[in-house]
Amino acid sequence: MKKIITLMVLAISMLLVASVAFASEAAAAGGADAAKFSFFGTVAFASAIGIGIAALGTGIGMGLGIGRAVEGIARNPEASGKIMTTMIVGLALIESLAIYTLVVVLILLYAKPFGI
Repeated sequence: MKKIITLMVLAISMLLVASVAFASEAAAAGGADAAKFSFFGTVAFASAIGIGIAALGTGIGMGLGIGRAVEGIARNPEASGKIMTTMIVGLALIESLAIYTLVVVLILLYAKPFGI
């Protein structure tokens, strides 16, 4: 597990360093067009990372919530109605976090700060 985490951190750091290197090269070569490309490339990369983290977090949260609800119903079947209602409300709130992230990502992707 430690190897996988180390490799993931290394890969992400290499991507970040490479994007900075390519951005400085493009800015020196092009000017305004290169700045637009660099900005939108960075926004696309950040959007992908953001929606990935949101999906991962909400997936883990939903899995844990459903698991605990099933465990609670198995221990006390008489309380299944209250547990089920609370679980559904909790899942809706967790899913709303992923939807908020999607909205922010779409705003970032379709914003036009350079008037293109």
